[in-house]
Amino acid sequence: MIEKRQFYINGQWVDPSAANDFGVIDPSTEDTCAVISLGAEADTNAAVAAARAAFESWAFSDKAERLALIERILDIYNRRSDDMAEAISLEMGAPIDFAKSSQATTGSWHIKNFIRAMKDFEFERLLGAHAPHDRILMEPIGVIGMITPWNWPMNQVTLKVIPALATGCTMVLKPSEIAPLSSLLFAEILDEAGVPAGVFNLVNGDGAGVGTQLSGHPDVDMISFTGSTRAGIAISKNAADTLKRVHLELGGKGANIIFADADEKAVQRGAQHCFNNTGQSCNAPTRMLVQRDIYDDAVETAAGVATGLAVGSGHDRGRHIGPVVSQAQFDKVQGMIETGIAEGARLVAGGLGRPEGFNRGYFVRPTVFADVHNDMTIARQEIFGPVLSIIPFETEEEAIRIANDTEYGLTNYVQSQDGARTNRVVRRLRSGMVEVNGKSRAAGSPFGGTKHSGNGREGGVWGLEDFLEVKAVSGWAAE
Repeated sequence: MIEKRQFYINGQWVDPSAANDFGVIDPSTEDTCAVISLGAEADTNAAVAAARAAFESWAFSDKAERLALIERILDIYNRRSDDMAEAISLEMGAPIDFAKSSQATTGSWHIKNFIRAMKDFEFERLLGAHAPHDRILMEPIGVIGMITPWNWPMNQVTLKVIPALATGCTMVLKPSEIAPLSSLLFAEILDEAGVPAGVFNLVNGDGAGVGTQLSGHPDVDMISFTGSTRAGIAISKNAADTLKRVHLELGGKGANIIFADADEKAVQRGAQHCFNNTGQSCNAPTRMLVQRDIYDDAVETAAGVATGLAVGSGHDRGRHIGPVVSQAQFDKVQGMIETGIAEGARLVAGGLGRPEGFNRGYFVRPTVFADVHNDMTIARQEIFGPVLSIIPFETEEEAIRIANDTEYGLTNYVQSQDGARTNRVVRRLRSGMVEVNGKSRAAGSPFGGTKHSGNGREGGVWGLEDFLEVKAVSGWAAE
């Protein structure tokens, strides 16, 4: 049993102000694998006070000093990458090989990309040639409250902590209480790298407790939150009284538009992407829109992908998907599958219950529904499990209408070998990101959405700018 009851506040590992044990569940076994503490208001206040006290000096630290610190963090992170993968696999069920190749490496990927972006980033800028005595100063916002989810732990933690460090902000991180072990390890990495006391603080807790305390705290200048749309709305309302900036990266219901001239791997690629990380990704292409000419073949291909996909323990080596993260998530996914059947979608793979051979663990059968209408629940709500909905369309106009007919606007996907058409469709899709023909977005590309998928952008230059205020100055003296 792992015991990690302490918080990281003001450069020290400290005991909670009051005992409040919380068991971390291994989703592969349903056994308690670790015990942490949930923080109280006194713990939140102590962490915020430490961040506030550290801000004045860190805000005016030298860019080169901050860059060197982040480079040290990357070196230590890489050295402890296997430890990080093991923590992630244990806490949220990612198969260990996937945790090593994809989950843990998202952290090093983002750290490396922020180092690249920071090197050329100008914190003091000319307004323009017409105004030689004006300057634009990009200054750190202040104390940042960070609330991160369980599905891609280091992806989200590094997308927040690293740009905050880079821009001179101080911070309090509240990771998901369901998957806190990777963030506690990350705190150890930052401590070893020499982050000054108070600049980075970590308090474990739940959303109703520490999360609410951070979002309403008068000494927190900004909240950066990744999670559900429901929680994002609650955080925004709670933050409104203090007029703090709120950055939200929320849910998604991505459409994957596959035209009849798409390459032969488009359907297979889309189904595999949907099931990646056991479907627990906000940018998963969970609505597959297929042109009628190739619809029947596409349904057969997607069903074959689901049927052929192995499901197994997070502790086992190999190419398989693991469990969903918790009993609550398992129950939600099962309820959505049941609703899909009840509303008349055609089940062509998977379905209710655990896969054959499993009687423990939060394992879900990879599931494909065909003949889905876009007004069905499974097409409207984010499921966050390995469930794919296939919707037919006739024309380009119809595909765009269906894709945009959602409250979400995170990532959409387009598959066609007609470049003029893909460019046309991309321009009309209402989402923060679009990926064409399986081409991943490049290093430093901004991540974020529109509508109920949130606001702001994470990653690269845009990720740095999200933690900065713009100060316009006239009468700048030559130095």
